[in-house]
Amino acid sequence: MKPIVAIVAPGSMGAAVGARLAESGVQVLTTLAGRSAASRERARLAGIAEVPERDLAQAHFVLSIVPPGAALAFAERAASWLALAPRKPVFVDCNAVSPATVARIAARIAATGAPFVDAGIIGGPPRKGVDGPNFYASGAEAARFAVLARHGLTIRVLEGPVGAASALKMCFAGITKGLTAVGAAMLLASARAGVDAALRAELAESQPQLLGGFVRGIPAMFPKAYRWVAEMSEIAAFARPADDPAAAIFEGASRLYERLARDLAGEGIEKRVLEGFLGAAKQP
Repeated sequence: MKPIVAIVAPGSMGAAVGARLAESGVQVLTTLAGRSAASRERARLAGIAEVPERDLAQAHFVLSIVPPGAALAFAERAASWLALAPRKPVFVDCNAVSPATVARIAARIAATGAPFVDAGIIGGPPRKGVDGPNFYASGAEAARFAVLARHGLTIRVLEGPVGAASALKMCFAGITKGLTAVGAAMLLASARAGVDAALRAELAESQPQLLGGFVRGIPAMFPKAYRWVAEMSEIAAFARPADDPAAAIFEGASRLYERLARDLAGEGIEKRVLEGFLGAAKQP
């Protein structure tokens, strides 16, 4: 018997994960209350069925794949209907949050009697013919989530408690998205100082791999910048107990992404500056 999986929400990652599960014959559910027309279309194309949120409790697994800033709020809502469910689904928090935040989520879900798994997603949304992304899972119930590896997901169980998977996600995202923030900040600074052409030439000569990463990563960052604001704050919270300077780095990255998200929604001045720098870098 194949499991029923509920996914909240059908954004680009959630819908693609749902589509991969649906392709293997898994019934996938979601709730679309208050969601955009784009989300509804993604869910339809992925083969995800809409139900009222409280009916997600009929699934065997509930995968929370929401913006980091919404993770705790969704867990609070889910707890209200999980508490009433006669059969408790496994609740899997797949969000980019700190171990401290995931501990709060786990405590709220545990109070309902539902099993809890801490998970972190590393990699982009699933694509046809390509393995991944990798779901890292930790906690006493992680092996239960690993059952979904039979249905198209790549799941790696970590030896560790709830919080281990989130810690890994924080470290990985801190490197990759932190580097994107540093690159964007310095490319903009070079344009303000009038040395952008010289910087581009030097990067092409001495750091071609780094420049190539910026060419690929910075344009892809803009539509995600609003999500990365809270993610950088979560990474700062993860770093802060032992490393205040590191926490300050990611607090700054959070503010930078907040500014770039406003720029994208507004006149797009900084976006055009970065596109100009990177577009010229792609020229032979």
